Amino acid sequence: MRDPLFLIQLLMLILLSIGAAGYYYTSEEPLSGEHTVLILDTSASMQVDSRFEDAVGIASGYVSKKNSIILASSTPQLVLEGGSASAAGEIFDKVRPGAGVADLSAAITTGMRLLSNEGGRIIVISDFTNWEGDDPVASKNLAESYGLEVNFVKVGKPAENIGIINGWVEAVDGEYSYTGVVKNYRSESQNVQIETGRGTSGNASKSFTLNVPAGGTNQFTLANLGPGVTTVSLNVNDDLAVDNKAYISIPDTSGQHILYVTDNGKLPSKTALSLLPNIDLEIRKSVPSSLDNYTLVVLAQKENPIANGSVSSIESYVRNGGNAVFIASEALSPEKTEVDLVKLLPVKPIGVEEAENGLEVKETLKNSITEDMKSEEISVRKYMNATERTGSTTLVATENGIPVLSYWQSGRGTIFYMGLNDELGEGAWNNFHNLPEYPVFWIKLVEWLGGIGDISEYNLETGTLTSLSKTEEIRTLQRP
Repeated sequence: MRDPLFLIQLLMLILLSIGAAGYYYTSEEPLSGEHTVLILDTSASMQVDSRFEDAVGIASGYVSKKNSIILASSTPQLVLEGGSASAAGEIFDKVRPGAGVADLSAAITTGMRLLSNEGGRIIVISDFTNWEGDDPVASKNLAESYGLEVNFVKVGKPAENIGIINGWVEAVDGEYSYTGVVKNYRSESQNVQIETGRGTSGNASKSFTLNVPAGGTNQFTLANLGPGVTTVSLNVNDDLAVDNKAYISIPDTSGQHILYVTDNGKLPSKTALSLLPNIDLEIRKSVPSSLDNYTLVVLAQKENPIANGSVSSIESYVRNGGNAVFIASEALSPEKTEVDLVKLLPVKPIGVEEAENGLEVKETLKNSITEDMKSEEISVRKYMNATERTGSTTLVATENGIPVLSYWQSGRGTIFYMGLNDELGEGAWNNFHNLPEYPVFWIKLVEWLGGIGDISEYNLETGTLTSLSKTEEIRTLQRP
């Protein structure tokens, strides 16, 4: 090349091309190697505007090579432990805020345990508007005292909101009432229109107005609630819709058809069942050929054991969803009872024994059935010596560990063992039937076996964890 003009023209073309394309360069910066624990607030308030989306976006910027993700709710949920950046991204695409209150302190404590061996940092991303449990600042200071780095990242701006923040159901003389508490987060007092309706759709049946002061609360009461679901709605236009509705569930106690089988004419358990409202009690001396029409079968034979032919009927009835209660007596002694019947019981009978000085009983597992039992007032003088079977649950036992109230599942039904025999007179086994709590016990047992349970078991605050006595089908309400 001897033409300098050509070189100049070539250089000019190269410079023009670079200028038109926009000069840039790529650089791969390595992710931080430390373990990062990302805590995302998933409480109801994170549904306001784009708070949760903003929180996820911020969390993505803190991702390192090794990541753990904790969703802060009423109970911390560890959804990723020591995962890669790509695994964290997959979690971010799936998580959504809930409708409860977050325990940020518990989430930080969970993060501390994850980092206890190798150290690292904890990033808490929240609107910090409200929480339950300990003060998260105190937990932050505790974590930092162990050499961990803890950063609080706040999202969201103040919201205009009015919501139902609390509520409870009470039962008085067989009638249910609901008291709800409404809070006004705004700077001006508000007249809030409240509508009530039947069913989960909440079609309004009546409405009233409640004045709620600025930054304060007010409460209302709905009396004489009928069976089924009642929906309470706040007719307001605010930034958070999830706390504008409450659902109240009242169980239907009608339609219980109970069979009581006994060869003893006078038993307090029979009297207690006969006094229950909305209960159809049928008394027989033997088990009928068909049990399909009964919601509960109580077997209280005193001396005559249940015939072997009836055992298969009882077993089939329970396996298909029925419930049976066996009251301990001489008739359940191994030498009198058919082997097939013994196999049905949640306990293995050994024999009837006497306690000259009496035995005390104690509650071994809390349950709605036994919450009103005053176990310290029960004295056992005669009892069925028995051992608990694998897979059964014992609610009450004697002081020496003999199961007194036990149950287990058989197919789709429940078999309940009542070790506190209610025989009267000089041969009485115990004094439980003389206590005022005895009829209440049977009310609760019938309700529990019938799937009704205590009213508190039907109405729980959002985010509450609860245990079920047996496998249940749960139907959830779809979000709008």
